[in-house]
Amino acid sequence: MATASVAFKSREDHRKQIELEEARKAGLAPAEVDEDGKEINPHIPQYMSSAPWYLNSEKPSLKHQRKWKSDPNYTKSWYDRGAKIFQAEKYRKGACQNCGAMTHTAKACMDRPRKVGAKYTDKNIAPDEKIESFELDYDGKRDRWNGYDPSTYHRVIDLYEAKEDARKKYLKEQQLKKLEEKNNNEKGDDAASDGDEEEDDLRVDEAKVDESRQMDFAKVEKRVRTTGGGSTGTVRNLRIREDTAKYLLNLDVNSAHYDPKTRSMREDPLPDADPNDKFYLGDNQYRNSGQALEFKQLNIHSWEAFDKGQDMHMQAAPSQAELLYKSFQVAKDKLKSQTKDTIMDKYGNAATKDEIPMELLLGQSERQVEYDRAGRIIKGQEVILPKSKYEEDVHANNHTSVWGSYWKDHQWGYKCCQQTIRNSYCTGSAGIEAAEAALDLMKANIARKEATEESPKKVEEKRMASWGTDIPEDLELNEEALANALKKEDLSRREEKDERKRKYNVKYNNDVTPEEMEAYRMKRVHHEDPMKDFLG
Repeated sequence: MATASVAFKSREDHRKQIELEEARKAGLAPAEVDEDGKEINPHIPQYMSSAPWYLNSEKPSLKHQRKWKSDPNYTKSWYDRGAKIFQAEKYRKGACQNCGAMTHTAKACMDRPRKVGAKYTDKNIAPDEKIESFELDYDGKRDRWNGYDPSTYHRVIDLYEAKEDARKKYLKEQQLKKLEEKNNNEKGDDAASDGDEEEDDLRVDEAKVDESRQMDFAKVEKRVRTTGGGSTGTVRNLRIREDTAKYLLNLDVNSAHYDPKTRSMREDPLPDADPNDKFYLGDNQYRNSGQALEFKQLNIHSWEAFDKGQDMHMQAAPSQAELLYKSFQVAKDKLKSQTKDTIMDKYGNAATKDEIPMELLLGQSERQVEYDRAGRIIKGQEVILPKSKYEEDVHANNHTSVWGSYWKDHQWGYKCCQQTIRNSYCTGSAGIEAAEAALDLMKANIARKEATEESPKKVEEKRMASWGTDIPEDLELNEEALANALKKEDLSRREEKDERKRKYNVKYNNDVTPEEMEAYRMKRVHHEDPMKDFLG
């Protein structure tokens, strides 16, 4: 709401004001009008439509949102190029000494330097240029097209059109010249028929006809002052307008899909129609036939060559890519022919031999064959078993069956002799009887041994001595000898601690008595004993 001033309103007035705003937004009430008579959009927020208090606006308006401060010095005009204002007949004091114009000096003169200046000759006085000085705004200073006249670009268009017309005219003359020479050569030839001459004359007449009256395919239609501005050129499509559009060939909804964005219809719109009567078979038909397939193979070859490290790019250097592809095809055909010749030299060529009889080629014979309802042969032809690439019915070592034809106790063997050892010599039925007799004899021996075998005796544990010898049960130690052995063990230990008391020419005896062994066992240190440090 674009209110003029913020005055105090009662609750009832405020409610009415809100209802009025809602009615204006719903279109039930007319929109608010500003001081210039223009309607104010009721959907504009209040913080935008309400004017500041210091403007003292009495009527609703949106003038405070517009640029109301404008500098009158700014202009959008441009210099008048090449305009002249006055041309004097005599030299004036202070004018250019070279050309005689008052608007510049001799140092800034753009005319050709004269041998004798206009100051001394009073001849050919140049007119004064129109000098303008005006201040541009921010956009005018940065407008790169300021002062440009778009109508001058028609000169460039006319120049290019003149060149194109001259080129077409030259090509037409060359075409007519070639056709006339061909007609003259055929007229001089007695073998030429009258029908061919009429066709050639017709070709010459067609060539003389203006291109715009023929198919009018390459005509450029210009549209000047379009909505986007400027002039545009649109080239006509090569399809004749009398032809039926592809999306109108079959109006069935479930027929081939037509994409209006790309103008493509990949499938055939009329798959059941006669191919001779159809002129459009779908875009896929054109992609998979003719030169499109060759171009596809060329692209694939360039991609594979680039992946293998060859400097080859279809878009950057198409001529190079095509040349390399042709050389690749030649090398591939040459290699294929060499491989074919090598195989034929090694194995021969069956096609060059005598011709095969017609009965074998066509697979026909006069033999009668009968079949049952399941398709099995009943009479007239032997059942042929399919054979593999491996050798069949080849038995080694006098066997009559193959390995794997017998199975017993999780072992494979030969069925003829029931042997489970591969590449063994076949013994036939005698070997089977001998194996059975040996098995029975072995079972009988095992049973007899189990019956006569006694229960095993318990093995008594022997007490091992410290030196690994057996200690008899009736061993008795002498107490006096054991005490002497203990004293002797203490004395030897003291001598080991103090090497100064060690005597020369010490003699050791390897005969150890049971008392000495018992004394050593009693006096030895147990390293795992926690009280070993407290032992005397």
